[in-house]
Amino acid sequence: MNLTICVLELLGVFFSAGAWLGSLTTTLMGTWLTQSTELLPTESYQMGLWEICVVQDMGVLECRPYNSLLGLSPDIKLAQIFMCTAVAVGLLGLLLAIPGLHLVNSCRDNVRCKRGLKMAAGTLCMAAGVLGLIPVSYVAYKTVDRFYDETLPDMVPRWEFGDALFCGWTSGFLHLVAGTLLLISCLNSQPQIVCHYCDLLQVY
Repeated sequence: MNLTICVLELLGVFFSAGAWLGSLTTTLMGTWLTQSTELLPTESYQMGLWEICVVQDMGVLECRPYNSLLGLSPDIKLAQIFMCTAVAVGLLGLLLAIPGLHLVNSCRDNVRCKRGLKMAAGTLCMAAGVLGLIPVSYVAYKTVDRFYDETLPDMVPRWEFGDALFCGWTSGFLHLVAGTLLLISCLNSQPQIVCHYCDLLQVY
């Protein structure tokens, strides 16, 4: 077994696991957007996908879940759907990548089976990365657009980027890296399969 392929496979699974944990954390984090006002300097607000929180000056955190999905802004509803889908697709890609490793005994060590599992896992990881980057980037775009909206008075507080957006960007990028590594390991394994058959022909 080529050492390079083993390293690519292990890196792909490692990045895939880290990206999935990051996507799950991003989905659950309540700091997608933050807001602080000069009128109430002792309070700041945090908005997540599932709840909105008020942070007091003394460190007290009070959160309240959204009462109705119909009252949410379109970007938050879009982010909920896409992030839940990204978490599910990323988990499926990770579960397919593990038995596709050559270090794991599965598929009766069938090279073609393992290669198919890795290709499916790599494709799902890249899909999860795109699904995770779309809502994060869209929420960031809408936040910037509203922040610089000249029709609103200057005294009206604006939402700003929260930590969850940066975590989501990182997770989406890691998913793309994981998918790329898994797909590259499949391409590098193809010449070895051909050579293996060539050796068998030479024996006979």
